[in-house]
Amino acid sequence: MRQEVRGTCPACGEEVEYLYETEHIPYFSEILIITCSCPLCGYRFSDVQSLTSHEPVRLEFNVTSEDDLMVRVVRSTQGEIRIPELGVEISPGPACEGFVSNVEGILMRIDKVLDGALIDGDDEQRRNAMDLKEKINQVRNGTFPITLIIIDPMGNSLIDSDQVKKEFYEICDDAL
Repeated sequence: MRQEVRGTCPACGEEVEYLYETEHIPYFSEILIITCSCPLCGYRFSDVQSLTSHEPVRLEFNVTSEDDLMVRVVRSTQGEIRIPELGVEISPGPACEGFVSNVEGILMRIDKVLDGALIDGDDEQRRNAMDLKEKINQVRNGTFPITLIIIDPMGNSLIDSDQVKKEFYEICDDAL
C-alpha cells in the first residue's frame, strides 16, 4: 500500500506531503514507512513502525567483510544501536526516527555526525572524530571487524542475515 496525505510542516507551517508506505520484510513482518520532506524549510521526517508486535530482542551481527555492509537493517524508534569496537552507542530519544537501511548506511550516519565534531569540536574532539572516521573507513574496506548490536524492547528492529545472533529477553519491572 502507498498513500500520500497532505499535511502541515511542523517546523514552518508550509503544506507538505506525507508518504505512508507498507513493505513486507521476509521472515520479519509488515512495516509502515512514513516520510515527509518540506521543500520550504528543509524539515525532514521518517519513521518505521512494525504493524505487528514482537518480544523484546537483542540482535548481534559480526561485520567482517565488505559484503556484510549490504545487510539490511531495520531500526525501530525504540531500538538502541551499539558498535563496541567504535565506542558508539545510539540511544533512542523523543525525536528518534526509525529507518530501513543497511550496515553501510548506519556507518554513513555515524560519519555524518562526526563531520559536525570536526567543525564545532575542540582539538581533542576533532582528533577523536578523525580517528573514528579512519576506523569507519577500515570497516568499509573490510579490514576492521565490528559487532553491530541492536537492542529493542518492542522487538521491532531487524538485522536481515542468517548470521545474526538473536536473543529474546524479558523486561524487568523491578524498578517500579
